[in-house]
Amino acid sequence: MKALVQRVTKASVSVEDNIVGEIGQGLVILLGIARDDLREDARYLANKVVNLRIFANEASKFALSALEIKAEILIISQFTLLADSRKGRRPSFIEAAPPDKAKELYEFFINQVRSTGLKVATGLFQERMLVEIHNDGPVTLLLESKGQNR
Repeated sequence: MKALVQRVTKASVSVEDNIVGEIGQGLVILLGIARDDLREDARYLANKVVNLRIFANEASKFALSALEIKAEILIISQFTLLADSRKGRRPSFIEAAPPDKAKELYEFFINQVRSTGLKVATGLFQERMLVEIHNDGPVTLLLESKGQNR
């Protein structure tokens, strides 16, 4: 599982010109789910994201977590994070989870983040979306559940 995390001043996601999710200061999480991912991966990444110290205090730009500042979170499913572009000109998505499995783990991840009490907004699974991100910093981090020293 991969989470592309961006610190934002605000963000929104629209489907067919209708805003379906929006947040103020917080994090946008673009979530890619792989074929071999499990609930353990979602649990690990959800915990990692909300506790990651990437917000500023007076002394440092990376001192506080989303939990500590009561950040808002926008979570969007993004299978393209699993693209393999090493060969040819067209990316392969063979490592991405099939839609039924991806949706189940996407919703599980959302519920894990919501359980922290933070405000959570989402995109719509398997819809074409327009995402507006006001990246703060800019700060963008790629987190992965596999190969991490947990």
